[in-house]
Amino acid sequence: MPVPAKAPAPDKIRPNDPRYAALIERGFNKRFKGKPDYIRVVGSTQEVIDALQDAVRDKRRVAVRSGGHCLEGFVDDPAVQVVIDTSLLTGVSYDAEINAFAVEAGTTLGEVYRKLFLGWGVMVPAGESPQIGAGGHFSGGAFGFLCREHGLAADHLYGVEVVVVDEAGNAKRVVATREASDPNRELWWAHTGGGGGNFGIVTRYWLRSPGSDSADPTVLLPKAPDSVLVFRAEWQWEALNERAFLRLMRNYGEWCERNGAPDSPYTRLFSTFFLHRREFGRLVLRGLSTAGPEAERLSREHLAAINDGVGAACTFEVERLPWLSFALDPFPEIFRPVGNGALVKGKDAFLRRRFTDRQIEIVYHYLTRTDHEVPGGMLGLVTYGGKVNSLAPDATASPQRDSIMSSACVAGWGDPRDEARNLTWVRAFYGDLFADTGGVPAPGGRCDGAMINHPDVDLADPEWNTSGVPWYTLYYKDNYPRLQRVKARWDPRNLFHHILSVRSS
Repeated sequence: MPVPAKAPAPDKIRPNDPRYAALIERGFNKRFKGKPDYIRVVGSTQEVIDALQDAVRDKRRVAVRSGGHCLEGFVDDPAVQVVIDTSLLTGVSYDAEINAFAVEAGTTLGEVYRKLFLGWGVMVPAGESPQIGAGGHFSGGAFGFLCREHGLAADHLYGVEVVVVDEAGNAKRVVATREASDPNRELWWAHTGGGGGNFGIVTRYWLRSPGSDSADPTVLLPKAPDSVLVFRAEWQWEALNERAFLRLMRNYGEWCERNGAPDSPYTRLFSTFFLHRREFGRLVLRGLSTAGPEAERLSREHLAAINDGVGAACTFEVERLPWLSFALDPFPEIFRPVGNGALVKGKDAFLRRRFTDRQIEIVYHYLTRTDHEVPGGMLGLVTYGGKVNSLAPDATASPQRDSIMSSACVAGWGDPRDEARNLTWVRAFYGDLFADTGGVPAPGGRCDGAMINHPDVDLADPEWNTSGVPWYTLYYKDNYPRLQRVKARWDPRNLFHHILSVRSS
């Protein structure tokens, strides 16, 4: 029998190739645009090995991309000479040998949801936008709409296939699992929240919930909900004075404090509160519940608690959707307008307690001040905790396991010439909000750092972080030394690096 010919290596797509411009434009955050010498679009683990080996041999700076949704310029960095694009690695299957679901790194979350549901009736509690790529998302912890009910996606990670480069410069495939007997287990652990672009190039994840070892694949991950009840509420800015705004935001925070534990009766409810600047005209609450017949009651109770004593009317509507319809097109009024990318700066924070009244006064000031024209400015609040808070901080590399809310100061704009004005506003907003802890959400009684999947290079800049708490503690807390040991073991040449990458020492 003739031996099949080896598939040709993927092209080195250079600037004179018509594909180059399209690939350069793939990044979500349009603030950044790199100009690598070439791009390799890979469709197999072997192609990743070959592409990486070429770059190492030629001593070229490498970055890897899956969905392209990194909020900072880690891939689109002018110093990056080679981009290895995994967007053709799109398989989702049940791996009977490992007894877990295999998800290749370039698969979008929407395709993960679609194939898991249609094939086996299951789901994984990953991120919100169906366009995000699995590659960097899972390795950063991965929280989404159903995290309060099922935990982070990384909590369901059984194994990972990574292409690494050893001290001699040889690229090779490594498989690491959560099994206690696996000699590569620490490499698995690092991918449960250690962030992308740190240790190697992920080519495949295996998903299986802890404690699930049945030969029946339909019980290896959480069962997809029968339906999703979506609720929407809005308040008109013109109906809110400062007192009403303070009460509204305080109520939201207090609800999160009461319901952040794993045993909360509201773990099957999630909401996001978009506190837009006044010129936007309204404040927007979006949420969902998977609690079946109880979903509408829970959502109405949630809204009643938030609006208690505010003294302003709000609209409220509900819609019940099949799980897959929701997963593939969640809140289209939010995600569709930015589907092709945006110019954006986000500054993230985990909270253990609600914002203080003084902090809420600062929020009100920045959302209503008229000396800064920032139409796309906002503060986003997200319910957190629930099942996320059922694990110990070192069980995975994602250490924030007693937070009750996530928040983000965000500026978005359409014209590149408006960047300086927007950056000034959002940096000042965030700095004043956390002024008591050096301009950042330093881990302590009220705050618990930030999320590496929402990176912010300002946290590593002493101009904006005067807390004395290094950026890596904000993201990884006490888990950082362990991540450093993994880095030293698996990326001894520091081939994979960016401004917020793990350092081996």
